[in-house]
Formats: sequence, structure tokens, C-alpha cells
Amino acid sequence: MNAYTNFLETHPDYVTTSALDDLRATDYGRLDAHQQVYLDYTGGGLHATSQVTEHAQMLSEHVFGNPHSANPSSMEMTHRVEQARAAVLDYFNGTGEYTAIFTLNASGALKLVGESYPFAPGGQLVLTADNHNSVNGIREFAQAKGVTASYVPLIRPELRLDQRAMDDLLAQADPTQANLMAFPAQSNFSGVKHSLDLVAQAQAKGWQVLVDAAAYVPTNRLDLRAVKPDFVVLSFYKMFGYPTGVGCLLVRNDALKTLRRPWFGGGTVNFVTVQGRMHVLSKGEAGFEDGTLNYLGIPAVEIGLRHLQKVGIDTIQTRVHCLTDWLIKQLLAVTHGNGRPMVRLYGPTNMVQRGGTVTMNFYDPNGHLIDYRRIEELAGEAGISLRTGCFCNPGAGEMAEDLNAEDMRAGMAAMGEDINLLRFSQAMQARGGKSAGAIRVSTGIASNFADVERFLAFVSGFKDQTSLAIGSVSFDIESCRVVRDGG
Repeated sequence: MNAYTNFLETHPDYVTTSALDDLRATDYGRLDAHQQVYLDYTGGGLHATSQVTEHAQMLSEHVFGNPHSANPSSMEMTHRVEQARAAVLDYFNGTGEYTAIFTLNASGALKLVGESYPFAPGGQLVLTADNHNSVNGIREFAQAKGVTASYVPLIRPELRLDQRAMDDLLAQADPTQANLMAFPAQSNFSGVKHSLDLVAQAQAKGWQVLVDAAAYVPTNRLDLRAVKPDFVVLSFYKMFGYPTGVGCLLVRNDALKTLRRPWFGGGTVNFVTVQGRMHVLSKGEAGFEDGTLNYLGIPAVEIGLRHLQKVGIDTIQTRVHCLTDWLIKQLLAVTHGNGRPMVRLYGPTNMVQRGGTVTMNFYDPNGHLIDYRRIEELAGEAGISLRTGCFCNPGAGEMAEDLNAEDMRAGMAAMGEDINLLRFSQAMQARGGKSAGAIRVSTGIASNFADVERFLAFVSGFKDQTSLAIGSVSFDIESCRVVRDGG
């Protein structure tokens, strides 16, 4: 019995997603034409050829100008931008209750919340150890206003939130103060789906809630009538690849009234006087969309949403579920000739409340860690796109490897003033063979069985090879090039 037949027997739902194979042939044919395996959907989605074609046709057939005017080309562009805004709210079922603010990306949306949130002494900020750095950065705004961030730890090995610690922190809120809790709907490190029930639980205890949905919405449905966070951030390129440079902050209208912008810029004000030193901020989303939007790119958002709706998010989710489940089982079964496991997975080893992101490290027959950067280099030579590092999620990585504050201080000291990341990695290795980074693969809309099978063949190629034979690499910051060490 070949691998594909065995896969179908254990994952019969995969056949219900056959429309994605046709879509891959027509809209993502460049993958097979270039014999590329793309396994970095958590880093960025792939655009469909039809998306770009439709957008290019729209641009070539109309005259569009900067929307901050009442001339014909500007009015036409304003109409397209507002049409896309309405499509976003409709897609997430937030029409009437939420405001959609276009940003450069999810990080830009998070910065808007951080700088505008009414932090004050007596209020609180709760983050989770499993957060993207752009969420972690909100603590700097809070700290500047006398509010210290508290972190909810993760429980190893599955890297799920410590619910008891979460409950304890949420219970400490003073409901008369401004309290913000932020967490990811899906981890960009481990693939864990953190329960969206946390939203209502926190709100009932006097918290406003920010959900980072960037890694969640490419393969999952987010219904803002069923779950009602105060703030939601996302990037459209992670959902459907194109356009880049457009993200969104979805804000409940009641929560929008609590935000106070610390500055104003072009496009965000209705009136400014230099002599009088006064300004009147625009109402609604206009008061938060700084400068000139990526107005030519925004209409492509509506095209991308239609693309996902036509394909069906449930179909994408089913395919990702099947491929990820099979991949995890196969990775856990890979061993060296002496019986030692080759792969260490971080996070859940089943598909209960997890998505299509799988993070791991490789070990040689002697149990020595193989340099994850060398794995990325070799994967690239094999035509496989994956990602390595900490994925801008240091908390999850630290907890996955059981790195503590003392480890971090030692690593910082080892780096020196020139911030040599190689020395940091070496310091972690010296502290019990700990890793400062990992290998991440993730599946998405255009993934198929052949992709994960080819990755597994790549993994199997390291059987019985020592870390010395495989070698390592270091990154030369000055020349921006990878330099191989050893082997």
C-alpha cells in the first residue's frame, strides 16, 4: 500500500477537498511549474493568479486618485475603499457593531490600540506568554502610563494557556478602570488554538479584550456575532497572499469611543490651526487611518475575500486538518537506526484545538541538536520553503525550551554590544543543550499531500547523520549572507 492510499484510508475527509487540487492547477500552478514546496503559510499566504488578474484589470480600466478629495477620480477611489471596508465587516459578520480601520498590517493595528488605549494607574494589562512581539510591544505604552504588564504562562508540553493563572489575573481587575487583555486566537509558534471563550470570560470580569487573529483567520471562520472581542487585528496577506501592505483593526463601536489618539496626522483631522494650536479629529475610522492609505491596494482585499468565500473556509480548514494530522504522526514516527527520535515537536501532538502550524527541532543519533538554520539552508536547496527562528514569538519559544529569566540574562551577556545572535545560540546550547530557535512548517489553501510527503522525505534524509556531518551556519549581519560552519 503506497503512502497516499494509506493517507486516504486514515483521512477520508480529504477527498471532500478535491476542488482545491483543481484550484492549485489553475490559480497556483507556479508551485508545480517551479517544483516548489511552500510550507510557510503562517508567514504569508499565497496569492491566486485570478486575484492579481482581476485587480490589474480593475486598475487598467479606471482612473483612480487619492481619495482625500471630491474630484471624480478621488470619489471613485473613495467608493472602492468603502466598498472593501463594507466587505471586510460583512465577511466577519461585524456590520453595524464594529468599525473597520485599515492599517499597514496587523502590527500597525496593534500599535494603534497600544498608543490610543486609556492606560492609567489602577488599570491593568494582561498578555499571554504566547504572543507575537507586536502584541508584547503594547506593554511599553502601558508602562509609560504607570501600568505593568502581567503574563499568563503556558503549560508544557502542549503550550496551552495556564487557565488557573489566567483566572487569577483576570480576577484582579478593578472594573472602574481601563483593563486590557490580549491573546492570539491561534499561536503562530505552536499552532495551538486558544479558546475564544476567553473573550466573554474576561469581559464579564471588567476587561476589554484584544484578539490577535492574524494566524487564525486564514483557515478558520471568525464570526463577530458569536464572539465579540473589543479589538481584532489581522493582515490580509496572511489570509490570501495579496495585497501586502494592508491590514485591519476591527473595533467594537463602544470600544472605539474609549480610544484617545496621542497625535494627529494627514487624513485623521477635520480641522487644524497652526496659530490657534488646536485640531479636531475626524470621527470613526477616519481618525485612525494616518496619512494616505494604500488606496490602490485596498480594493484587492475585497477580491481576496471573494476568493476565500468561493473556495470555502471550511474546505480549506478540512484540508489543513488532514495534512497536519498526518504530518505530525509521521514526524513522531521518524527515528534513527539506534531508535532515538529524530524530531522533537513543540505543542500538541494531536489535532485537538490546533491549526496547521507545526514547529520542531531535529536531533542526531547521539541526541545532539541540529542547527535549525542549517536545516533551512538545506531545505532551500531542496526547493522547500519553511521558516526558522523564534517567529517573533519569544515567549512561546522560551517556554517550549524551558528557558528562564536566568538563561535570557546569560544569553544577552554572551551576545555582547554587537548583538551577535550566534553567541546567544551558543550560550543556550551550553546551558543544557537548549535551542534559541526552531523549524516551522505550515499548510494552507494550496497545500496538497505531495507537499508534506516531499517534506517528510527531506526529513528522513537526516537519518543517522551526526550534527557535525550536517554542519551549521551563522548569519553575517554586515553582508546579510549565510555562512556555513563545519561539515
